[in-house]
Amino acid sequence: MRASYPDNPLRDRDDLQRLVRDLAEPLTYRFSEGRARLRLGVNTAHHDDAAAEMESFARPLWGLAPLAAGGGEFAHWDLWRHGLATGTDPDHPEFWGWPGDTDQRLVESAALGLALAVAPEQVWDPLTRAERDRLATWLLSSLDVRPVDNNWQFFSVLVGLGLDRAGVAFDRERIAARLDRLESFDLGGGWYSDGPTAQRDYYIPFAMHFYGLIYAALAGDRDPARAARLKERAAAFALDFRHWFAADGSAVPYGRSLTYRFAQGAFWGALAFAKVEALPWPEVKGHLMRNLRWWLARPIIDADGLLTVGYAYPQPMLAEQYNAPGSPYWAMKAFLPLALPGDHPFWAAEEGAAPDLPEVSVQPEAGAALMRTEGHVVLLSASQHHQWVRHGAAKYAKFAYSTLFGFSVPAGSWGLDQGAFDSTLALSDDDGDHWRPREVPSDFTADFTADFTGDPASGTLRSRWTPWPDVEVETWLVPLAPWHVRVHRVRTGRALSAAEGGFAVDRDPAPYAARTGPGFAVFDSPAGLCAVEDLIGEREGTLVRALPGTNVLAARTVIPTLAGALAPGEHLLACAVLGAAGGSAARELPKAPAWEAVRALTVGLP
Repeated sequence: MRASYPDNPLRDRDDLQRLVRDLAEPLTYRFSEGRARLRLGVNTAHHDDAAAEMESFARPLWGLAPLAAGGGEFAHWDLWRHGLATGTDPDHPEFWGWPGDTDQRLVESAALGLALAVAPEQVWDPLTRAERDRLATWLLSSLDVRPVDNNWQFFSVLVGLGLDRAGVAFDRERIAARLDRLESFDLGGGWYSDGPTAQRDYYIPFAMHFYGLIYAALAGDRDPARAARLKERAAAFALDFRHWFAADGSAVPYGRSLTYRFAQGAFWGALAFAKVEALPWPEVKGHLMRNLRWWLARPIIDADGLLTVGYAYPQPMLAEQYNAPGSPYWAMKAFLPLALPGDHPFWAAEEGAAPDLPEVSVQPEAGAALMRTEGHVVLLSASQHHQWVRHGAAKYAKFAYSTLFGFSVPAGSWGLDQGAFDSTLALSDDDGDHWRPREVPSDFTADFTADFTGDPASGTLRSRWTPWPDVEVETWLVPLAPWHVRVHRVRTGRALSAAEGGFAVDRDPAPYAARTGPGFAVFDSPAGLCAVEDLIGEREGTLVRALPGTNVLAARTVIPTLAGALAPGEHLLACAVLGAAGGSAARELPKAPAWEAVRALTVGLP
């Protein structure tokens, strides 16, 4: 695996400034003649080419503007200034077009607002009076359009911050209404929903909290009560969000927009920007810096120095329908703390080691439990779903997501190898040609006991799903480190084939050991170990070689799987799944939980 910037240790503020310049430099060769567009490749997103090329122009500003605000050098500001002048000029051939309702241009306006707010010396002051007027007119027009009813409500808020810094009058009541709507998504415990939806993914830290903290930092003197609420929620959220990160800096791959990569850690820098000491500064700094180092050890940069579409490697199949070539540059959100001076406590602190956290963290607002075990973090998911984004079932509704094993998306609709059904139960009513996993869970509940410290010690996540009108599955997920257990009650009116996958393990490193038989399947290699054991029933163990490019972390994987047949009627299935770091090719496995112990924890099971 080729690291992206092997000579950057990413230990301090200077290293982070250098990384911003290294990421931005290759972009300078891709500007259009009028400098309003950045052409990074073929646009396959659902928005038009002008919006995609504006996106590529705007998103680097998430890093460049904080770099400038903190006094960092950058030699190419003239390119972006020129582009701001031509892109907002209706008479210029490279005019971006006016923002419309739920338009991608509205998304990108937020980066322009941040740049005006924190680095006006680079993007506003040098413009001529006429150029300023056109830029202000374009930004004001973005306040008049309808956003998607979710984190998009924040885009106008950031534009308002920029206009305020530039001395341009705008309708503050409209911005206040947007903020009121955003606060209505508060779920308690520091969590928001991303609009009136089931999503509790990375859009909560890198959008809802991130933008809220910017507003609290820049407008807190004018709106102190709201700023205080936004900061309090962020501080509470930090206590849950730290459980999403493993000791090596990796975060659990989960949900949509994973191509934004190190935006995963942007929340930690936003805490510093807003002066919210939710955790000790050494810990906050450690979460951000370890995550960045983990990312730079992955091959996420192409031969021209551009961020690719994908997760741990170039993987266009993972992309959402709104991901254009410039989309990955939302990763630049991670550089917000560069706006802070070098003597800020965040930068002055020595980076802290990964904290020693409880083994299980139950997060009912996210419908999840986070389990720390065997060198990685496993997120057990029971309530979230998303039917609009590509591969929504794979990104939200699988049973388990791991920092070590990631998850897989389907490469086709025929057979288990194309479906890549890791960490889920897939059912087929046509002898295994086509399969249906859990897609839309419902009736979510969480039942947990606590140990003497008050931390969750055992319990279950429970949900229900209906792959066909006459088939209902009730699923319980139980974290029992180092294993997690899955129990399913299946009521079916038709004959079914069933295949339940463990984690997807990188099959390239050698040597490896593979074992299958009645009721078990094991794949053990230097890349990791996964074992699945049937606790009741008569399923057969098998190894599924998923199609290449399906898993978000490894290009080629094997999925240990339990397979069986279900006649019409009611069935009870239960298995234990183990995932562990770097195998020894034939290790002795820890003993799986006994069915009697699992049954006692599975609330609601008759």
